[in-house]
Amino acid sequence: MNSPLKPILPTRAGEKLAWGNLAGSARGLAIASAAQIHRGPLLVVAASSLAAQRLEDEIRFYAADLPILPFPDWECLPYDVFSPHQDIISQRLETLYRLPNLTRGVVLTSASTLLHRLPPTEYVAGHSFLLNVGDRLDIQKLREQLTHANYRSVSQVMEAGEFAVRGGLIDLFPAGSHQPYRIDLFDNQVETMREFDSATQRSGKKINSIQLLPAREFPMTEEAIQHFRQAFRTRFEGDPQKVSLYRDISKGYSSPGVEYYLPLFFDRMAVIFDYLPTSTLCVLDIGTIDATTTFQNEISQRYEEMRHDIERPLLPPTEIFITADEFTERLQPWPQVELLEYEANTERQQRNENYQTIIYNARPPASLPVDYKSENPYNELFSYLRNFSGQVLIVAESAGRRETLRGLLQEHALMPTDMPGWSAFLQSQTKLGLGISDLEKGLLLKEPNIAIITEPQLYGERAAQRRRRLRVEREPEAIIRSLAELKIGDPVVHEDHGVGRYLGLQTLDIGDGPGEFLTLEYADGDKLYIPVLSLHLISRYTGTDPEHAPLHKLGGEAWEKAKRRALEKAHDAAAELLEIYALRAAREGYAFPAPDEHYQSFASAFPFEETPDQERAILEVLKDMQSAKPMDRLVCGDVGFGKTEVAMRATFLAVMGKTQVAVLVPTTLLAQQHFQNFQDRFAGLPFRVELVWTKNTVSACAKKSA
Repeated sequence: MNSPLKPILPTRAGEKLAWGNLAGSARGLAIASAAQIHRGPLLVVAASSLAAQRLEDEIRFYAADLPILPFPDWECLPYDVFSPHQDIISQRLETLYRLPNLTRGVVLTSASTLLHRLPPTEYVAGHSFLLNVGDRLDIQKLREQLTHANYRSVSQVMEAGEFAVRGGLIDLFPAGSHQPYRIDLFDNQVETMREFDSATQRSGKKINSIQLLPAREFPMTEEAIQHFRQAFRTRFEGDPQKVSLYRDISKGYSSPGVEYYLPLFFDRMAVIFDYLPTSTLCVLDIGTIDATTTFQNEISQRYEEMRHDIERPLLPPTEIFITADEFTERLQPWPQVELLEYEANTERQQRNENYQTIIYNARPPASLPVDYKSENPYNELFSYLRNFSGQVLIVAESAGRRETLRGLLQEHALMPTDMPGWSAFLQSQTKLGLGISDLEKGLLLKEPNIAIITEPQLYGERAAQRRRRLRVEREPEAIIRSLAELKIGDPVVHEDHGVGRYLGLQTLDIGDGPGEFLTLEYADGDKLYIPVLSLHLISRYTGTDPEHAPLHKLGGEAWEKAKRRALEKAHDAAAELLEIYALRAAREGYAFPAPDEHYQSFASAFPFEETPDQERAILEVLKDMQSAKPMDRLVCGDVGFGKTEVAMRATFLAVMGKTQVAVLVPTTLLAQQHFQNFQDRFAGLPFRVELVWTKNTVSACAKKSA
C-alpha cells in the first residue's frame, strides 16, 4: 500500500485521482505532504467551515513551515441583512491578493464559500498600493484614496479597514494585516512607520513598507457609486429612493448586507477559479460535492422567503452565486484529488479512463478512553503504549495539558521525550514523544510504524477551547473526567451532609430512566447517592489525615453545628477585617514595577479576546499594584467572564517584581482546576507553579522557601 508521507498526485490538467483509506488525521498528512512536493499551490475545499478549520489544524501540524491561506466564509446566511465581520473580509482580501502569484502552499476554504461570486481580479490588484519610508505623501489625497478603498475614518483605530489622521500622524489598519501601523510624517514625507497596539496605543518595531489592500470587496469611488445606482435602477422597478440601501450607497455609506449586491458595482463578476495560478492542484474533501448541492437548496429557499420585500429587493441567485453544476464544471480543467471516506470499489474506478483510486496504509487510530469507574482510569493508554512496537507521539492541546500527561506517564515508569513538532519526531528514533498541537484526530501508519495519540482519543472531547466568545455550559463529560482523579475510599465533603467516603459510581433507575450516581458512605454505614450533575456540591476533604477522616452521620446535628460555628467565625472574621482595613489605610504598601515587554508578551499569549470589562479590570488592578497605597480591590464577574485571567496578569506582574504569589480558592477541586490553568499560562516561563492543599504539603513548601 501507499504511504500518505509520499502521496501520488495527478500529473496533467483534468486528471482526477481519489485517495482512500485515509483514517484519522492521515488526510491532513497526505495534503501536507502533497503541498510540499507539488510544484504549485493546493486549493483544498472542505464540506464545511468547521471541517476546513480541522484540516487547517492537521496541515499546520504536519507541515509547520508551509504557507497556509485561509479563505473564510462570510458567516452570513444567504441574503442576510448583516455584513461580514471586518476581520473576515480582511483575510479574504489578503488571500485574493496573494493567490494569483502563489507558487507554494495551501488555500483552505469550504464548498459554500466557493459558490459565491467574487469581485473581478483587477479590482483587488487595482485598488492596492505600497507605501514606503521616504515616500512623499499628500494627506488629503491619501484620505480620498483610503475612502475610495472603503476605509473608515475614525478617532481611534481598532480594527482592519480603519484610519485616523491627527496632524502629521496617521494611524492605519490595512486589510489583510494582523496589526495597525503608525505613520509619522515630516512635512509631506514619510519619516517613520511603526507597528502599534490598538488596545494600548503603544508603538512597536519599525517597518519599511506597508501593503494597502482595499477594505471591502467592492469600491466606493464616484464611478462605482454611479455604476451601482444605474444598475440598481435597471434591475429593480419602483422608486429606488424608498430603498434604504440605495440611499446609503448614493451617499457613500456602506450599508449592512450590501455584499449581496456586489454585481451592481462591476460590469462582470469572477469566481475563485479565476484567481488560481495555472499550477494549482484542487483537493476535494469528503462530502464537498454534496455540500454544494445542499447550499444551493438553502440559497433557493432563502430567496423565495425574502424576495417579496419591496423595501429590499433581491438579486436572483444566479447573479450572486454559481450553481453546484457550474462548480463541478469549473473544476474539470484542473488536476484534482478527491478524498474518499472508504475504499472505492472497482465499478467506481472504471467510471473514467483518467480516474484512479489510491489506497493508503493508514488505519483508524486506537480508541483509548479513560475509564473513570476503574481504579486505574488510564489502563487502556498504558497497555497500548507498552504493547505498541513502533514510535508513539502523544499530542496535548496546551503546555499545561502536556505537563499533566507527562506526570501521568512518569507515574507509570514511562519517560516521554519532548518533541517540538512532527518533523522532528519523524526524523528521530524516539520511542515515546510528547508534543503540543490543536490536532483533534490521531494517526496510525503501518510503514513506518507510527502512532499519534491525541487527547480526544482519551477523553472524547477537546480539552481546550478555540478562540471564541461563547459562554460554555458545564457538560457531564467534563465532570466525569474530574472523577477519574478520585479514588475509592477518598474522603469528600458534601455541602449539605458533611464528610463521607467516596465509594465509586453506581447506575440507578429512580423513575426517570437509568442514571449515574456517586455513592458516598457516612457514619454507621449509611449511604448517600448523588447525581453526577450535582458534583459541584462535592469537594475534597482537606483535613490533616484523610485515612482517618471523621465521618458525619446522615441526619445528625454535627454538620449543622460545624456550619454554625463557621458562621460565628465568619462574624469574628468580619470584625477582624475592619481592624485590618483601618491599619492598612495607615500604612504604605509595596509598589510593583510597571508592565514591560515581558508582560506584553505574556498578555499576548492569552488565547481569547479580552472583553471591555475584563480589560478595564486588568488595567485597574495593575494600576493599584503600581501604587504605594495598600491595594484593596474586589473583582466580580459571573462564571466564564475571565476573572482568572485578571488574577494571572496580576500574578505575572508580582513575580516579575520578585515576590511570591499564593492563589487561594475555596475548594480543592477548584484548586486543581486553577493549578492546571496556571501551569498552562505560565508554561515556558522561569516560574515554578505548585499545588498546596494539605498541611504536610504546606510544611514542605515552607521548608523549601526557607
